[in-house]
Amino acid sequence: MEDKDELTINEDKDIDKDIDKETDDEKEDYSKFCYMCRRTEKQAGKLIYMPPNIYICPECMQKTFDTINKDQSFEEMCNQMDLMSMNRGFLFDMGNKKGTAKKDKSKKKEEELPPIDIKKVPAPHIIKEKLDEYIVGQEYAKKVISVGVYNHYKRVATGTMDEIEIEKSNMLMIGPTGSGKTYLVKTLAKLLDVPLAITDATSLTEAGYIGDDIESVVSKLLAAADNDVKKAERGIIFIDEIDKIAKKKNTTNRDVSGESVQQGLLKLLEGSEVEVPVGANSKNAMVPLTTVNTRNILFICGGAFPDLENIIKERLTKQALIGFNSDLKDKYDNDPEILSKVTMDDLKTFGMIPEFLGRMPIIFTLQGLTKDMLVKVLKEPKNAILKQYQKLLALDEVELIFDDDALEAIAERAIEKKTGARALRAIIEEFMLDIMYEIPKDDNIGRVTITRDYIEKTGGPVIEMRGM
Repeated sequence: MEDKDELTINEDKDIDKDIDKETDDEKEDYSKFCYMCRRTEKQAGKLIYMPPNIYICPECMQKTFDTINKDQSFEEMCNQMDLMSMNRGFLFDMGNKKGTAKKDKSKKKEEELPPIDIKKVPAPHIIKEKLDEYIVGQEYAKKVISVGVYNHYKRVATGTMDEIEIEKSNMLMIGPTGSGKTYLVKTLAKLLDVPLAITDATSLTEAGYIGDDIESVVSKLLAAADNDVKKAERGIIFIDEIDKIAKKKNTTNRDVSGESVQQGLLKLLEGSEVEVPVGANSKNAMVPLTTVNTRNILFICGGAFPDLENIIKERLTKQALIGFNSDLKDKYDNDPEILSKVTMDDLKTFGMIPEFLGRMPIIFTLQGLTKDMLVKVLKEPKNAILKQYQKLLALDEVELIFDDDALEAIAERAIEKKTGARALRAIIEEFMLDIMYEIPKDDNIGRVTITRDYIEKTGGPVIEMRGM
């Protein structure tokens, strides 16, 4: 009897093991199901594994491929597969809160971008009037750039209306440091409300070398236009420090940042379709590319061109130094308008190649700032430096006044530094430091007057209390 009981118990244990095994198999089967149709592996056949921990049956996978072949959009395919809920924080999370791929609105923007209305392009005198509010002096430069920009956007607006095609008018501005070249272009782009890219030619190198590629200047304009290609193709590119890519003289090394960069810029200046990276300055496998046509992009180049004055002087004093018609050797040493006498030959001697200069039909110069001009820069523009400091102290209910002699003293010190209008800020920061530090200590101070003695460090500012 005992043997029979033991046998019965063993059989019962085996049966329980088989039941447990079947239950585990069923659990395993039900843990694997198609994410689209919700069928188990027993019902749909062998499931296909996809990360992260997703199973899809062959039938649903085939339906997906058929959908793709019918040119269905990626977003619609994601909606059909219900991947929005599946991939929160995983595969398709591109920063959208819902987990779906972001819509590409660039095509819609390109289609909706209206053409330029020629009647709405501001006339040259209107552009110059706006520039006068922000920029002191440089009357000739403001007139040239106003006419050039007006004609350029008329060209963009008309396109190819008839057999007469208007050529693009790129500009080259020459002026000493601190004369307002960059500020002029910034103000112009702000008034016209067009995309503007400002880049330095010093960082550009020949393709294949360390540095920015030539196309990076267009990439910056594309970024300024929010990656809208059509909008970028109407913008302005300002290449500063263009004199730094002049052809090097007496060099035995390969000139990768000089003449070769000028040659690389030729196709951009004239107008051509170039492939540029989106969201980066250099091309690589991880960055998408887009095509931008530079035909309607206005290029403005600027540079200080140091030592160009000596080249001009040498050309002007080539006449014989003996005779009735001879010129004195130092005749042009103190000529403030020496840069206005520049010619193409002078720029070629400086190191600019003829092909580059040929694509810059408009060449104009800016004057070095004189003492009177610096005084006007201090107080006349809408955002003048003095007005900025007066506003800062007005927040503390203190009135700030500058004597005329003090303004002249500041201008004289700026001329000594030979950095143009940039020196003004540094000088004012220096003597305003103590005032900005001490004024908030005493609430009874009502007015501060800056004198020439304070600028020259022979005295102090005049401080008046409230109610006096």
